Amino acid sequence: MTPSQTALTDALVAARRGNRTLDATPWTGTLASDTQAYEVQDAVATALDWFGTSALPRIWKSGGGSRSATLTHAPLPPAGVRQSPANFSDLVFHTPGIEAEIALRLARDITPAQAATLDHADAASLIDAMTVSVEIVDARWQDLPATPALLRLADSQVHGALVLGEWLPYAAVDWASQRCETKVGDAETVVRVGTHPLSDPAWLLPIWLRHLTRHGQTVPAGTVVTTGSWVGVLPCRRGDQVTAEFPGIGAVRLSV
Repeated sequence: MTPSQTALTDALVAARRGNRTLDATPWTGTLASDTQAYEVQDAVATALDWFGTSALPRIWKSGGGSRSATLTHAPLPPAGVRQSPANFSDLVFHTPGIEAEIALRLARDITPAQAATLDHADAASLIDAMTVSVEIVDARWQDLPATPALLRLADSQVHGALVLGEWLPYAAVDWASQRCETKVGDAETVVRVGTHPLSDPAWLLPIWLRHLTRHGQTVPAGTVVTTGSWVGVLPCRRGDQVTAEFPGIGAVRLSV
């Protein structure tokens, strides 16, 4: 890494250890590419020993605003991944938000050679199970809307924590008519239908798997990926009770 990447890594590690946020202004322009942002991502994870000596992290987030956008990916630290109903009162969040998503689980190992040839039409055959998930997004940056995208990506794509529901066997779903109901605290329930940004959560699998295998590693069966929010980001506060339900698939509950 460059000296500026190393300095950014040190700053993000210190922010996480000290439960504080950073002014993004001095770091703007530090990163020149997605590749450099992912290098910082990996360096932060190594410094904080999130994944030990495992070949590849087992739970990821991936997604993008549309099929024409560049998808982004981040491995999720296991300490913040919990089963529904989950309580996150032991964690510190700064400006948290809620994303209601579908998570998918790989049915088999995927080698770099296999990933290189995958097409979007192959995606469904790669999955053995799906579940409802909610990500608490949170950043180490003080003014997130003004923070450049590469700095967000370096900060684990602003991940805070994740709750997973009960797994059920993957089956074809009419995603265009799939309903999502999300309630945060005392706010009105947010109802969306067919609003996944990629139209089909599984569409991202070939792109995500090529990212994971880019250094020659095989992605093991059972690896999990969340696939993008159906509700954007809904603001929340400490103590809020959150529910997210995808009728026909499942539901999760958590306390922020």
